[in-house]
Amino acid sequence: MINIVLADDHVLVRDGIKALLEDQSGLMVVDEASNGKEALEIVAKNKPDVLIIDIRMPEMNGIEAVAEINKRHKDVRTLMLSMHDSEEYVVKSIKAGADGYLLKGASKEEFLKAVNKVASGGKYFTGDVSSIIMNNFVSGNTVSFEDSKPAVKELSVKLTKRERQVLSLVLELKNNKDIAEELKISKRTAEVHRFNLMKKLEATNLQELTIKANEYQLV
Repeated sequence: MINIVLADDHVLVRDGIKALLEDQSGLMVVDEASNGKEALEIVAKNKPDVLIIDIRMPEMNGIEAVAEINKRHKDVRTLMLSMHDSEEYVVKSIKAGADGYLLKGASKEEFLKAVNKVASGGKYFTGDVSSIIMNNFVSGNTVSFEDSKPAVKELSVKLTKRERQVLSLVLELKNNKDIAEELKISKRTAEVHRFNLMKKLEATNLQELTIKANEYQLV
C-alpha cells in the first residue's frame, strides 16, 4: 500500500485527486493539507510514502515545503502538481529536491504513472518540459531567480486540449452535467476542469472568465 498526503489550497482539487487515487488498489490518501506549513506538520506526523503538493499556496509555497521535507524526511518522495509548465518552476522544484513534476491537466493514466514511478524511487517530469529542463539542469545551465517565491502571474496562459474544450462549453453557458455528457467525462471531472480554468485565468465568475479568455485569445 502506497500512503499519500495531498497538499493543495483548494478543497475541490483535493477531492478530485483523492477520488482518483483511492479508486486504484494499492493507493491510499492518509491526510490532506491546505498550505505548505500544514504539509510539513502532516508529513512529520504520518511519514507518508509520497507527498503530492501544489506550488502556489498560502503560508508556505510548495517549493519551499519540498525543500524543508527533503532536509527533514528524506524517505518521503515528493511530486509537484502544478498548472504551470515554465522552466523556472520546474528547475526550482528540482533544486528543492522534488522527485517529480506533473501538470494538473495531465490524463488519469499519466497521473497514476507519475505517482507509482515516484513512489517506487524513480523520477517523473511531465511531457515537453522533461528533456529540456533535465538536460539544462544536468549540464549546469540553471535559471537565475530573484527570490524563492513563484512568479505572481505569467505573461501567457497555457491550456490543455481538454481545458480548451471545457472553456468553450462554459462560455456557451453549459452546466457541468451538460459538459460531462458532451465530452463523455464524469461530472466531477467537468467540475475540476472548470475550477482549474477559473484558477488559471484568475477569474472569480463567468464574466471575468470571458474577459480573460478573450484577453489571452483562448477562444
